[in-house]
Amino acid sequence: MSVLAAVGYGAYWAVYLRHFESTDNAYVQAPVVQVTPQIGGTVLAVLTDDTEVVKAGQTLVKLDPSDAKLALERAQAQLAQTVREVRTVYANNASLDGNIQLRDAELSRMQAELLRASDDVTRRLPLVATGAVGDEEMKHAQTTQAAAKSAVAAAQSALLVARQQAASNQVLTSGTSIEKHPNVERAGAAVREAYLALQRTELPAPVSGQVARRTVQVGQRVAAGAPLMSIIPLEQVWVEANFKEVQLRQMRIGQPVKLSADIYGEKVEYTGRVVGLGAGTGAAFALLPAQNATGNWIKVVQRVPVRVELDAKPLVQHPLRVGLSMVATVDIADPAGQPVAVATVNPRSHAANATSVFEVSTEAADKLVRDIIRSNSGKVVG
Repeated sequence: MSVLAAVGYGAYWAVYLRHFESTDNAYVQAPVVQVTPQIGGTVLAVLTDDTEVVKAGQTLVKLDPSDAKLALERAQAQLAQTVREVRTVYANNASLDGNIQLRDAELSRMQAELLRASDDVTRRLPLVATGAVGDEEMKHAQTTQAAAKSAVAAAQSALLVARQQAASNQVLTSGTSIEKHPNVERAGAAVREAYLALQRTELPAPVSGQVARRTVQVGQRVAAGAPLMSIIPLEQVWVEANFKEVQLRQMRIGQPVKLSADIYGEKVEYTGRVVGLGAGTGAAFALLPAQNATGNWIKVVQRVPVRVELDAKPLVQHPLRVGLSMVATVDIADPAGQPVAVATVNPRSHAANATSVFEVSTEAADKLVRDIIRSNSGKVVG
């Protein structure tokens, strides 16, 4: 009988069992999404607690908005002042152009006086020899000519300074309008930044899931980036099945997997597929890796984590939790896929690792900036 049993088991193994690899060293994993503030502040309210289920975008924590409101008011005032200062720069263009015209007219008048003074000297010079014009009168004409020359030089310098001032002011305004001036845009950006900071006093849930490891308390002063709680999206769980090295030879990407959880028993069956292999063994990533170069080395068969993606329907009926024990059995009968050791891209996991709850609309901030510019520039801004 024992021989028949052995032959029967051998036939059963050859026909059926050899097409499966199984392990009970498998555990449920899931993304652990940290909830962290983008700005610092004092916690006014915590609107959720451990074990509660939250939806993406739901407000979890409220920070004191007082500082953010004051910062926004300062930014608005600075923008208004900047617009008025830029308006002054534009207005100076006209006054500086007028100053150039004034200096130019002054130079023309000084040049005319110099011409008359030079003519007087030229006419008197031949008469000095005949005594028709006295030396004192001649010296007076020459003094007048010298003064006219000095006045012309001064007028030329004044005209040059006026042109330089106008050119310098034109550089500040050339090719742009008040609302597009760099100073105004910089001040407008500060308003938008302050507006966003005010919106960030309310912390939304990045994803839908269950709250875990809440540490934040009302009245606590938190810094930007400090972890306040975690959210576990339980619909995104996967299983990390740790197979022995020798079990991976025939394992392929995409092979079907059947699993059971200790919490529900074997009557509840989960299905999934192999999507990848870990980059190393557990021992390699341990806090204190084994030093196999020592003299007392003993070979130990290593285990490598295989990522198993679960089908969604069984998870809805029988939810899992992170860390639960599983039994995983991979059907390795179909060798058509890529070897499990080949690194691949899983588009589904990439799509799941994204959120849009932090995409705050700046439309209201843009309107606020336009209103401030319009009320301080004296014209309508589109």
